[in-house]
Amino acid sequence: MFGQKRQCHLRRMLVPVALVAVLASSGLTRGEEGAFKTYDAKTFFETTSVFGASFSHDETKLLITTDASGIFNVYSQAVKGGKPKQLTFSESDATFGVSFFPKDDRFLYRADEGGNELYHLYVRVLDGKTIDLTPGENVRATFRDWAGDFTSFYVSTNERDPKFMDLYRYDIETYEREMIFENTGNYAISDISRDGRWLALMKIRTNADNNIFIFDTENTNAEPKLITRHEGDISFGVAGFTPNSGTLHYLSNEESEFNRVWSFDLDTGERKMVQEADWDIMFSRYSWKGRYRVTGVNADARTEITVLDTKTDRPLKLPEIPRGDITGTSISRSESLLAFYVNGDTSPSNLYVLDLESKYSKAKRLTDTLNPAIDATHLVSSEVVRFSSFDGLQIPALLYRPKEASMENQVPALVWVHGGPGGQSRTGYNANIQYLVNHGYAVLAVNNRGSSGYGKTFFHMDDRKHGEVDLQDCVLARKYLESLTWIDKDLIGILGGSYGGYMVAAALTFEPEAFEVGIDIFGVTNWVRTLKSIPPWWESFRESLYAELGDPAQDEERLHRISPLFHAKNITKPLLVIQGKNDPRVLKVESDELVEIVKSNGVPVVYIVFDDEGHGFKNKANRITAAKAYRDFLDRYLKSQ
Repeated sequence: MFGQKRQCHLRRMLVPVALVAVLASSGLTRGEEGAFKTYDAKTFFETTSVFGASFSHDETKLLITTDASGIFNVYSQAVKGGKPKQLTFSESDATFGVSFFPKDDRFLYRADEGGNELYHLYVRVLDGKTIDLTPGENVRATFRDWAGDFTSFYVSTNERDPKFMDLYRYDIETYEREMIFENTGNYAISDISRDGRWLALMKIRTNADNNIFIFDTENTNAEPKLITRHEGDISFGVAGFTPNSGTLHYLSNEESEFNRVWSFDLDTGERKMVQEADWDIMFSRYSWKGRYRVTGVNADARTEITVLDTKTDRPLKLPEIPRGDITGTSISRSESLLAFYVNGDTSPSNLYVLDLESKYSKAKRLTDTLNPAIDATHLVSSEVVRFSSFDGLQIPALLYRPKEASMENQVPALVWVHGGPGGQSRTGYNANIQYLVNHGYAVLAVNNRGSSGYGKTFFHMDDRKHGEVDLQDCVLARKYLESLTWIDKDLIGILGGSYGGYMVAAALTFEPEAFEVGIDIFGVTNWVRTLKSIPPWWESFRESLYAELGDPAQDEERLHRISPLFHAKNITKPLLVIQGKNDPRVLKVESDELVEIVKSNGVPVVYIVFDDEGHGFKNKANRITAAKAYRDFLDRYLKSQ
């Protein structure tokens, strides 16, 4: 459907880009526990990524997205099993399935161009033709939901104003549309009631404080109504309307370190606390008819799922599944089938389906995504650990230990920093981590202060202290690694993407002796420029980012001080930088300028730019190239020291 375009160019700086060749895909290594295989990057990334689970109208198949073709495309997967059927055939731009239509086999999907994040929404009709429902050169669109009577569906776009997403209702047959909410108040549209009357809107004040508003589409002259009036900093988030359109469920950390589920009665305004846990509740949503409520809890970097039967007020006893987290749950509209994924450290996500009407049903596995050339017993599971930072604060992390590591055979290590700010490293399959660990690199995935999932106090500890306290957490992560008898304490590097890439550049700049090498994957280097160039569709989140990081109009001095670009003359350790040319969040110039300065320092630097990628690499060939570059760089500049 699209012309093929798959390119990357590797810029030569002080070292040749063609680095040391990788080991054979089934090299034999001997460790404490006997022989095991090592695998090359291509073998790891021939594992298939798959996600999404929208049931068809007759509930015989699911709409899924997978990169089995090398590029993410849309497929249908029969509920009874078998090989998935490819439905879109892009050879360049990633294409993501959204939903089957509720009464026939048409389906919606979205795609951008080269990773620019200007997603359009498309419908593939029954004769195979495709219609762009949201045309326009600079339009970004999002599917919201189906109307309860299945005569229409809702889409938000920023075509009127690049900064704001308006809401439209599309006719399900003609695709004619009408605007039902003109977003002049900088709201984020969060949910639509089943009867189409109510909109739940978010307005973000800071990264610690926001509000929920209700808008009545039957009274378009009225202003959205604030329903979360409060004092102080409290975080709110929309969970969703109940199927009868009478109640809104929302998440809040009011009077708690963690998010709990609350209800708001649209008629009476009464609020009730519905559910709490010892960790953040991430989501809580009803099945189509309301028989079940699915809740996900972020329990120490793992997802714990509960499926509550509202008739009995008891959770379902889910069947035995392989070790891992249940994610991506979807219940069919008849409420007879549950689709879900299981993801573990040593197994990528696999799709399952469960018959909820049979007490004796076992979950049926529909996919087998791990490359059959890989023996899962040669992979490693993470261990949740904690270490003391400079001020005694306990920092959570996930530790991956290579199988050959021992006191007699110490291995090099990497501090792995997640994106964000405010992200979290979580358990689950990561091909890059498994590839590096398989080749003898220990990985400590750090959840430095400011990471989500550990309570609101921990989350806000790095506000306007980025490049300072969070960086010290990463430096102390090295000290923790040095305390392990099976780590070579002289061979420790740092790696991260996006905000984690910034932490890499910051570490090499502001703590130049803390790590032997750094790998910066599309990381911010100039906060002043980055915060001034926020994509327009992020307008509703601008103040939140400013509250956390600083307003470039008022805090330029501090942002200049913590930006590695302005101090990169301090960098003395080898650096690998990887960047997508079309990245709208971290502009390519951020990496260009850093590389030029490090080059002028006389420091070994390798720079890889993918011409067809944005913020994150969707093309499997590019992911393989990047993974090989990580290992080649580390083998040359870390392991060989």
